[in-house]
Amino acid sequence: MTFTLRATDVPDEKSRNGIVGPLVAYNESQTSRSDYRPLIVAIDDAQGRVVGGLWARTEYDWLCVDLLFVPDTLRGRGLGSELMKRAEEEALARGCHSAWLDTFQFQARGFYERIGYQIFGELSDFPAGHARYFMKKALRRS
Repeated sequence: MTFTLRATDVPDEKSRNGIVGPLVAYNESQTSRSDYRPLIVAIDDAQGRVVGGLWARTEYDWLCVDLLFVPDTLRGRGLGSELMKRAEEEALARGCHSAWLDTFQFQARGFYERIGYQIFGELSDFPAGHARYFMKKALRRS
């Protein structure tokens, strides 16, 4: 097989598909499972524009929260907790037993700890002078 290596900072669907397609096929051959499902809980403004929310996925009986954002003007109203609660409830309905996420030192570690998440990993100096935390939580019906 002849090949070349190419580095770029321009993402394109063809490149992503060429990487993710064979990787997913391999994972399915090893696990006999294909249960990846996106999970989005959006915050819409009065005009119907998404101004924040939660972007996650469920797979292999886990909820993985990729993104969580509540605009400054809406903070302090329990929206972050409600976003997480809805995602966790949906994850339970999908058969998940646990959740994981990551957050930076300057973001929401304390918030996640208050709602039951515990640190299971840390990257120091990511970015320099800060840390990135990896957190998990066992899910239970309320």
